Amino acid sequence: MSDNQLQFDVFLAHNSKDKPEVIKIANKLRESGLNPWLDKEQIFGGDNIHEVVFQGISQSKVGAFFIGQNSLGSFQKNLELGAIIQFFLEKKEKGFRVIPVLLPGISDIPNELFHLKQWAWIKFTNSNIEEDEEALQDLIRGIRGREKVILTPPLVTTTKLYNLRSFQFETFQINKSGKEINRITKNADYFDQNLGNGVNLEMVAIPGGTFIMGSPENEEGYDSSQSPQHQVTVPPFFMGKYPVTQKQWQAVAALEKVKIDLESDPSKFKGDNQPVERVSWNHAQEFCARLSRMANKTYRLPSEAEWEYACRAGTTTPFYCGETISTDLANYNGNYTYGQGQEGEYREKTTEVGIFPANSFGLYDMCGNVWEWCEDEWHENYSINAPTDGSVWTSLSVDNKLLRGGSWNLYPAYCRSAYRLNDLLDDYLNYIGFRVVCSGAARTY
Repeated sequence: MSDNQLQFDVFLAHNSKDKPEVIKIANKLRESGLNPWLDKEQIFGGDNIHEVVFQGISQSKVGAFFIGQNSLGSFQKNLELGAIIQFFLEKKEKGFRVIPVLLPGISDIPNELFHLKQWAWIKFTNSNIEEDEEALQDLIRGIRGREKVILTPPLVTTTKLYNLRSFQFETFQINKSGKEINRITKNADYFDQNLGNGVNLEMVAIPGGTFIMGSPENEEGYDSSQSPQHQVTVPPFFMGKYPVTQKQWQAVAALEKVKIDLESDPSKFKGDNQPVERVSWNHAQEFCARLSRMANKTYRLPSEAEWEYACRAGTTTPFYCGETISTDLANYNGNYTYGQGQEGEYREKTTEVGIFPANSFGLYDMCGNVWEWCEDEWHENYSINAPTDGSVWTSLSVDNKLLRGGSWNLYPAYCRSAYRLNDLLDDYLNYIGFRVVCSGAARTY
């Protein structure tokens, strides 16, 4: 977060029923020379509330959230509160901080918020907020950073916010000729995003960590766009267990439009559980915007670094299963081979998600089936200013966007973890789909 983006000292997140008290606090902050963001003054008729809120947070140094007697029932569903916690999990290393505040009428942190009790709270106890000088000064000092007013939230915070569950899966390792040499049973955490009408989107918790991004020059299929290799540290996040399916697409496409229309059934290869295809980058952006507004969470396309980190799942080989790939493990053009691997089946279409083994993070179909859009613009290589923090790379303002993962109709070399492709943001083809991410996961490795 660069200084020229910061226009507000603090973002004030609150329940609308607590607005009178928060307005009084905002006025006191202004008297002290601070510039607070308050929805009453920033959101106008015709605005997309979700977009304006997240813009306000991204332009603020600090996020303060206020809990009053009116807030408790809607705590988990509050858009502003959920947004600043997500932003904190993403940006805490860059200095973004959160200050929790209790409004008058609540003497202690409520049991509903037990997972936040390790945070240092500011408490207003005087029913006349403007006369509670001690709490006001604590808040002002906290915003200015003169005191450490908050601790890193406990790991359970995200677990409670997202109601995580666990699932078991098997992942495979193969030798250079494509034969299975190891089968491992693992567990991963996830949450279900309800899309309505019995349709869910399963989001897997991806642990944060550091990896080497790109391809070594001696790797078969290497080209210069995949270099130089460089170290990247990725914060934790959630990623779709599968590419977005046609059933999931139809559920979100039925929601109210944000910017552009969405066709309810764009795919060539039909099937509820087959990945949606023939969707452009612009279409995927609209999907994320509608889903974010409905769910009160930030859904987006993955950054290219997040995608490769999640695909590799701790491996350094060309594929997450080993030195080669087989059509028993992924859907690609099996008339072609990689390394010492064998020819296999060419299915000539997409397949249902989840029928092939997962990688070690519990993600399915990261190799083959459909190419997956990333958020980033296309850069010819990683030589100049490639991010090392897992963030989106968008410095060129070009119309070509990143694709990762390979597809049902192309060679196995295109399915490598490091392979990069690009296409125009408004192109839609029967081998291009996407999966989504949601920021903030439960632990770091």
